[in-house]
Amino acid sequence: MQDLKISKKKPTYPVSQKLQAYLSRYNRNIKIPIFYDDLLRFQGSVTVYDKNDQDTLWIRVYFDEHERKEIDLSLKKVYTILHSDGNDTTIPFLNVDAVDYCTFGNSKPFRIKIRNILNDNFTYFYVKKADASRIYGLELEHMLSPYNLNFLVYKDTLIEEHIAGIPGDVFINTYLPKCTKSEKSQIAKEFVKFNERCMIRLLGDMRSYNYVIVPTHDFDHVVYKIRAIDFDQQSFEGKFNIYRPQFFKENFKMVELVQESFKKFSVDQYKIEERSILVKRLKSFQGRMDKLLNCMTSDSISHEAHIESLKKSIFDYTLDQKFMRCKTMGDILKRALEYLTRNYESVNIQALKTK
Repeated sequence: MQDLKISKKKPTYPVSQKLQAYLSRYNRNIKIPIFYDDLLRFQGSVTVYDKNDQDTLWIRVYFDEHERKEIDLSLKKVYTILHSDGNDTTIPFLNVDAVDYCTFGNSKPFRIKIRNILNDNFTYFYVKKADASRIYGLELEHMLSPYNLNFLVYKDTLIEEHIAGIPGDVFINTYLPKCTKSEKSQIAKEFVKFNERCMIRLLGDMRSYNYVIVPTHDFDHVVYKIRAIDFDQQSFEGKFNIYRPQFFKENFKMVELVQESFKKFSVDQYKIEERSILVKRLKSFQGRMDKLLNCMTSDSISHEAHIESLKKSIFDYTLDQKFMRCKTMGDILKRALEYLTRNYESVNIQALKTK
């Protein structure tokens, strides 16, 4: 277990024209009636506490009365664009219950709580400053993980849907000790797969508070899944282990759980399963993935020193000389996915020969 250090302040990278064109092609780039900077005009705030009176690091903001009506209407319209076809007919039945602001971390998001006044059902969405590396992270999650993601980009503003689940740190401290042996084994398996997926697609900083555990009831048992919720550190850091959740001290209990549950053979088996699934997802999104990687390889989303450090580390891990010729983070990710596919296909060919 290592005490990995993340860059204190990751710069915000602008969305290139090439990436804008990609987002437009796949209906991610849609005009919205409010920008991130509009919400920064709040006039005051109060601290938001959880049910145990602990500071959540979020503040609830409020606006001048003459601005509040316009902001509320714009946020309702954003909700209908994100979750429907943008039709205004539902707006009279929506209410903006809260606008919260988080000063912790790089993205400094606004969290919007929207409630349907007819039945009191509510949901959240987030308003953030558009950042190219975060957008790449969202798109890669959409294509390479088991989960679809809904988000919109317009100029310098990013709108993200809420990903529901129990925060990893809360689950580890509160729920994990109460799980049965079979449930712990299943969670351990999911963590192995999650760890492998993050490493291959270069999603960094998956400390326990940056992912959620999603329990689903299935007949007579509960199925647990792990979902990333923070994509700020997509292909930015230069240390390879930052892309491997197992090396964060915040995930020690999960690593310990894997060690208690499985022998090395089983861990390797689950890694192979995840790699195989990733290759299948790559093939199903091949055209779209090629276009995204085309944008990413020509984009600047990290420091030169980070690129040099990461490609050397991955070369040491894979012994594939192609990594040493990479010039951008997009190049490194493209080579990593090619390496994955090439090895998967060679294993399959070898298996066919032995039959």
